[in-house]
Amino acid sequence: MVLALVAARATPAGAGGKIEDNSFLIEEAYNQEAGVIQHIQTFQFLPRASSWAYSFTEEWPVPTDRHQLSVTLPLLGDGVSGGGLGDVLLNYRFQASGEGGDGMVAFAPRLSVVLPSGDFRAGRGRGGLGVQASFPLSVDLGRWFTTHFNVGATYTPRAKFAARDARDILDWSGGASIIWTPHGKFNVLVEGLYSAAEEIGASGGRTRAGSFTLNPGIRGALDFEAGELQVVPGASVPVVFSDAGTDVGALFYLSFEHRVWKE
Repeated sequence: MVLALVAARATPAGAGGKIEDNSFLIEEAYNQEAGVIQHIQTFQFLPRASSWAYSFTEEWPVPTDRHQLSVTLPLLGDGVSGGGLGDVLLNYRFQASGEGGDGMVAFAPRLSVVLPSGDFRAGRGRGGLGVQASFPLSVDLGRWFTTHFNVGATYTPRAKFAARDARDILDWSGGASIIWTPHGKFNVLVEGLYSAAEEIGASGGRTRAGSFTLNPGIRGALDFEAGELQVVPGASVPVVFSDAGTDVGALFYLSFEHRVWKE
C-alpha cells in the first residue's frame, strides 16, 4: 500500500493572506515556518470496501523552514480484520526552493523511513523496514489559485506476505490538485491521486493493484489567541476507482497550528 502523507502548512496564524495548508491527499511543498508547529488529522471512510483510515501527522521546523521533521501515525481498519496501527513514517523534508507567495514555485523533496509497525497479515503494513521518497511541487498562481503536483515511491526490501517468503517490492503514486481561494480563509479544492501497490501472489507472481481517487472538498481557517493559534477544519468526498469498482466515501480534516517559540 502506498501511504499518502497528508503534510500541510498554513500561513503564519493570524498573518492574513490565503491559507496554504490546502490539500488533503496531495502533499504541498511549503515547510513549517520557524517556531510554528502543526498537528494534522484526517479520517477517511469508504462504505463499499468497509474500510477506514485515520492519520495523525505532526510537523516541526528544525529550527527554520529550510528543514522539517515530522511523524505520521496511521490507524487502519476494515470489516474483516478489524482495526489497528499501520506502518509509521518518520519524515525529513528539505525546502529546496520557494517559501510560498504570489507567483512562487516551491519544491520540497521528502525522504521517509517506513517502520514495520502494521500487521501485514491484516493488510495494515508491509512487514519490513522501507524507505519512501516524495517530490512535491507547488505553484502559486496568484490571488485565486494554487496547484500542487506529487510523484513518489516506496521501496520495501523483504516485504512479507501471508502466503510467500519475503520479497522486495516497489509501490508508487502520483497526483495533482488545484485550489481555488475565493476568500483568504476559505478553500475549494479538487485533487486527483493515482496509486499502484505491488503484491506477491501465492504462486510467487507479481501483480500491481492500481486505484485512482478524485477528491473534491472544502476547507476554512479560524484564528484564535491573538493570531497565535489557527484551526483549519475541512471535508471532502473521495471517489475511488479501482478493479473492485467505484467507492464513494467521506474524508474529514482538522489541523491545529500554533507558535511554540519566537525567532
